[in-house]
Amino acid sequence: MLAGAALLAGCNRNPLLVTRSACPAVAIPYHAGEVTRFNPPQSRDASAIQLTAQIINLSGTCLETPEQLTTDVRFTVAAQRRDARGATQVYVPLFIALVQGGNVLVSKQVTGVNLTFADGQLRAEAQSGGRADVSRAATRIPDDIQAKITRERRPEDPDALTDPLANPQVRAAVRAASFEVLVGFQLDDAALAYNVAK
Repeated sequence: MLAGAALLAGCNRNPLLVTRSACPAVAIPYHAGEVTRFNPPQSRDASAIQLTAQIINLSGTCLETPEQLTTDVRFTVAAQRRDARGATQVYVPLFIALVQGGNVLVSKQVTGVNLTFADGQLRAEAQSGGRADVSRAATRIPDDIQAKITRERRPEDPDALTDPLANPQVRAAVRAASFEVLVGFQLDDAALAYNVAK
């Protein structure tokens, strides 16, 4: 009987209800998650590829306090070289950026990892990470906008089936209160163009 009651309680939950987290999302920007190096550098032939690397296992941990949100990110850079002869170390620059509303750069830290290839080894990995802080006040949606989002709607209401985010004012307020921590390779124009062309 208790199991049946629990099942019914689960069925009564609103499947469309989404809980918004104030913590920044963590992501890799499109076209910035891979890097390819050539020898000679100006070549773009497959036979000239010297090294490829990509960002994997990206994760974020959010620590919340009354004043701010701190996001710690961890990730791995996995690389493969064409020629396994000789031991070598390759430095690959990266960035960790805090973005507001999907298009406003708040801060950017340029860092990097050293990839160490042993003699006879084609693959190498390196772990790295970073941190981004956001004021909790900046992630707060104004009360009047929050009221429009959470207002109870009845089936007979003209806007009962209208997504509150269809309202430009609501959409803009939600975007302004949303942050992302982006991790990617620090690419020059040629490297970025190569990734886009792929």
